[in-house]
Amino acid sequence: MSKQPFRVGRSFTGLGLFATEPIKKRAIIVEYRGRRIPTKEVYRRERYLDHKYLFEINSRWTIDGSSRRNRARYVNHACKPNAEAVLVRGRMVYRARKQIAPGAEITVDYGQEYFQRFLTARGCKCESCRAKRALMRRRQRARARRRHGRK
Repeated sequence: MSKQPFRVGRSFTGLGLFATEPIKKRAIIVEYRGRRIPTKEVYRRERYLDHKYLFEINSRWTIDGSSRRNRARYVNHACKPNAEAVLVRGRMVYRARKQIAPGAEITVDYGQEYFQRFLTARGCKCESCRAKRALMRRRQRARARRRHGRK
């Protein structure tokens, strides 16, 4: 068994996939594995499947990646991701968009449909969105202090 360049670990959003060694730009990181289900069947059985781990390859096929053996299921969403999903010889894989340092969480942009369906209600918890919200809170507190005559 070959050593993988990643590990599953605790993330701000739950479990995540983290680099254990440097990953070069454009390197394939992990394959998204699972049963292939006809996309028509997915729509028919929609209420029984765990939608969070379905990866639609094309109009005919969808991968059910809900098995815990599918390490790629631990790649979390980020608005500024360091990896991307690509189809390589019929396999869906995550590939590095840029150099990834050891210890960094591996992230992808899940796309607008997933975002609206699962993330909009709670809000995005990716690093860049958390930083943006923190900056907004600091600015609001500073404005409130200025309004009330405090520094």
